[in-house]
Amino acid sequence: MERPVLLVLDDHEGEIAAAPAMQRLRSLAHVILLDHSPRPEDMCLLARAQVILAVRERTRIDAAFLAACPRLELLLQTGGHAYHVDLDAAGARGIPVALGRRVSTPARVIPELVFTLLLALVRRLEPTLQAMRAGQWPSVLGGSLHGRRLGILGHGRLGRPVARLAQAFGMEVFAWDRLGSQPVPDEYGVRFLPLDELLSHCDVITIHLRLSPESRALIGAEQLALMKPGALLINTSRGAIVDQDALVDALSSGRLGGAGLDVFDTEPLSPTSPLRSMEQVLLTP
Repeated sequence: MERPVLLVLDDHEGEIAAAPAMQRLRSLAHVILLDHSPRPEDMCLLARAQVILAVRERTRIDAAFLAACPRLELLLQTGGHAYHVDLDAAGARGIPVALGRRVSTPARVIPELVFTLLLALVRRLEPTLQAMRAGQWPSVLGGSLHGRRLGILGHGRLGRPVARLAQAFGMEVFAWDRLGSQPVPDEYGVRFLPLDELLSHCDVITIHLRLSPESRALIGAEQLALMKPGALLINTSRGAIVDQDALVDALSSGRLGGAGLDVFDTEPLSPTSPLRSMEQVLLTP
């Protein structure tokens, strides 16, 4: 029996290639590994693929992409979401889309990243390090988190531990949740506000929402304009929740004081993105 052709997309870190199950997978299928999104020279591979395994959500799989895959019978996705897949187009072709078992990131990891980015922004760590490496002795005065107001969008599994860490730093903590404002502070002393009021009231906004039709582009130019002058934005959730072009404008104009971003509307982030050259922006892949 001829083995099916399985094409792996976007294995940037080699996590699929190094997986313990790869040897068994190769015994069942002819595996082709790409460490990037398909390029024009890869179109012949798409034409051969009977099964595609997409790593995370880096490649947009739309009707045009599927048209380049005439033999495709199954689409596999490593994560628990398929936001990058046109499910209607796949359904019209009769192509099943199977999601990997969702493995939740430990609840402590994302909050730690939030405060890694936030502390680095407040202490102006990036320009300070660059100056020191250049042989300079900069007179940089970093700030403090104590007494600042933190606004959390999404007070759930990740938002709550962020609140606890913020309180340990002496911050005032506020939150907005899709389920609606709470009339009284919660058990951690977090006070709930309507979204517009939260944005205008807080010195730092951190996002912890799932991507949905309601949350997509939730933070656009209008919402960014409501934020306090010099406020900081942290997004470790989903890139598409923030209008990236509007964010670039708000940062370029000096309206926002900085941003810490672990997610982007298109990943990998374009090498020419203006975000890459902004001193007040910290980026992690």
